[in-house]
Amino acid sequence: MAKTAVKRATAKEPVTRDYTIHLHKHMQKISFKKRAPRAIRVVRQFAAKCMTTKDVRIDTKLNKFLWSNGVRNVPRRVRVRLSRKRNEDEDAKEKMFTLVQHVPVESFKQLQTETVRDE
Repeated sequence: MAKTAVKRATAKEPVTRDYTIHLHKHMQKISFKKRAPRAIRVVRQFAAKCMTTKDVRIDTKLNKFLWSNGVRNVPRRVRVRLSRKRNEDEDAKEKMFTLVQHVPVESFKQLQTETVRDE
């Protein structure tokens, strides 16, 4: 039985989704002075994978939240809003970029990935 090749749409549309990133599982066996920079890198990799863009931009509020407890004590989880947007710059390499923003939540219980409607 031959497998048929499934073509994925190469044209990426702008979309916005809310995700929860479990940072604690990425911080195992990481030395104290490298934890917050590693958390930033993990968020960047997660966004690039979910939105399939190489250009990932992290909001300053998210950066402040990840560094809020210092370099050693990174928050265990973080709720983020990933927005895939068109690049307005004409001479840009990538057509799309991802903007990662912090979404403050009271509790992480029963949270799912949600698509946010753009206004």
